[in-house]
Amino acid sequence: MAAVDMKLEVVVIPVSDVDRAKQFYERLGWRLDVDLSTDPQFRVVHFTPPGSSCSLLFGLGVTTAQPGSVQGLHLIVSDVVAARADLVERGIEVSEVFHDAGGVFHHAGEAARVSGPQPARKSYGSFASFSDPDGNGWVFQEITARLPGRIDAGGAVFSSANELAGALRRAAAAHGEHEKQIGKADENWPDWYAAHVVREQSGK
Repeated sequence: MAAVDMKLEVVVIPVSDVDRAKQFYERLGWRLDVDLSTDPQFRVVHFTPPGSSCSLLFGLGVTTAQPGSVQGLHLIVSDVVAARADLVERGIEVSEVFHDAGGVFHHAGEAARVSGPQPARKSYGSFASFSDPDGNGWVFQEITARLPGRIDAGGAVFSSANELAGALRRAAAAHGEHEKQIGKADENWPDWYAAHVVREQSGK
C-alpha cells in the first residue's frame, strides 16, 4: 500500500486574549486567513507566515493548553539578520542573532547562546528568538542549504521570491570565485548558476 502524504499545515497555540494575539500577529506582517466565531465560546483565528505552507491557529475554545506553553516553533529564513531587522522595524522585541556553543541546533531557553551568527554562517546554525504577548516562543533559523533528504535531490524548491533571490546572490558570489579559478569569463553562467543552486539546496 502506498504511503499517504502527511503534511503539517496547522499549528495550534494557546492564548489568553484573542484580540491581543491577533493584533500581535498582524504586526508581524502575517496573512490573516480566518477570524470566525460561531458562538460566544468558540472563535477561530488563522494566520499564515510569509512563504509558509504551515499556518497558525488560535482562538477561544480551540485548545485546553495553558496560554504561553508552546515553545520552540521554528520559522525557517534564508537571512536571519534581515528577518530580525524586519521585526525590529515593526516594533517587535527580538533577541540578538545567536548560535549555539555546541554548534548543533540550540539548547532550550537561553542556555549556551553565543552572540552573533554561526561563525562560518553555516546553514542551520544561526538563530534569533521572540515571543508573542502570552509567551509562546518562536525561533528564526537560517537555512541556506538543505541536508540531504529534505528536498528532491534532483531539483530545487523556493517558497518566496526573497528566498530565490538569496540563492541567486550566493550563486553569483560563488561564480565570481569560479571565474577567478578558471582565469576567464564564463559565458555559460546561466547553466552554472542553475547547477549551483540545485547542489546547494540538495545539500551537495
